[in-house]
Amino acid sequence: MMKYVSVALAFAALALAQQSEWGQCGGIGWSGATTCVSGTVCSVLNSYYSQCLPGVASSAPASSATSSAPATSSAPAGSLPRLGGVNTAGYDFSVATDGSFTGTGVSPPASQYAHFTAEGANLYRIPFAWQLMTPQLGGSINQTFLSIYDTTVQAALNSGPNVHVIIDLHNYARWNGAVIAQGGPTDAQFQSIWTQLAQKYGSNQRIIFGIMNEPHDLPSLSTWVNSVQGVVNAVRAAGSTNFLLLPGSTYASAQAFPTEAGPLLVKVTDPLGGTTKLVFDVHKYLDSDNSGTHPDCTTDNVSVMQTLVQFLQANGNRQAILSETGGGNTSTCEHLVGNELAYVKSAYPTLVGFSIWAAGAFDTTYVLTVTPNADGSDQPLWVDAVQPNLP
Repeated sequence: MMKYVSVALAFAALALAQQSEWGQCGGIGWSGATTCVSGTVCSVLNSYYSQCLPGVASSAPASSATSSAPATSSAPAGSLPRLGGVNTAGYDFSVATDGSFTGTGVSPPASQYAHFTAEGANLYRIPFAWQLMTPQLGGSINQTFLSIYDTTVQAALNSGPNVHVIIDLHNYARWNGAVIAQGGPTDAQFQSIWTQLAQKYGSNQRIIFGIMNEPHDLPSLSTWVNSVQGVVNAVRAAGSTNFLLLPGSTYASAQAFPTEAGPLLVKVTDPLGGTTKLVFDVHKYLDSDNSGTHPDCTTDNVSVMQTLVQFLQANGNRQAILSETGGGNTSTCEHLVGNELAYVKSAYPTLVGFSIWAAGAFDTTYVLTVTPNADGSDQPLWVDAVQPNLP
């Protein structure tokens, strides 16, 4: 009983304090401080999130603030629409972070696509193991698996005319423990799978190519960026004009991007010309170690997203997508994930959108599940944090 009293007292004390620069100061459900320290103003970013931003000093509550918006430009011609949806996992099951694979894959339930699309989703990320798609490294795509995978892709696309699908190579820049072009698969072998996928899907602009999930512990970041450039060139040589997602380092960290991979990846060029169809791929979880393995959330990531937006806008008004994020079905996560996704939505077109982790073949006991219950009802995180921020 005392723990509830102490929590109530903590919130009461917080309400009397002034919020620090970059801290939250208002929004639906917010019960903390609503005034900001000198030199900052409580600025309404959207109905779910107000933040103390540098500017004229203010002690007004969030409801009276006049500032708004992360400063974003209009969407570049031909860019992606605002996107929001969910990862539907299954074909990636048993892929380890060293790129090894010991499973057979599980098809995500096709019924989920109509379910989520009816609730406003227009993006599905469908991860797969490299070893399932091409059992022999550098070899031909396994047509049996491709047929199974494509059935899932088409179920997602057919759920709505505005739905987009990310086909996601989920191997951590590795094959069986070795890094691409750094002791592992050659660049030519990496390019081979994407050349074949481009030949399969290159005629459908609603399909986005997620060229690699979560590269990490890369001996040479510049070598990785060269590998990314090689895939871009190969996909274009195959005749594809699809949007491409370019991942950075440290598990595609949104926080690390501006200082690690970002300064190099902005130099990747598109043979089509321009950069509109090269979108950066970032991830960020909300638990204490940013691993996405705990049910509790400790941050809303808004300051991380703001820094990312500033970097992208300062480097050619580039765009990124938060293709993985998530939290447990707890009241804290519902609040903090809601703040995060509200900010992402408000930052369009710099941030194109998000896909929450995860549904698909995960059951309803998974720590970050948004898989619907057997009766068709949705998880609390989906209802309270995700659905309000769908496009």
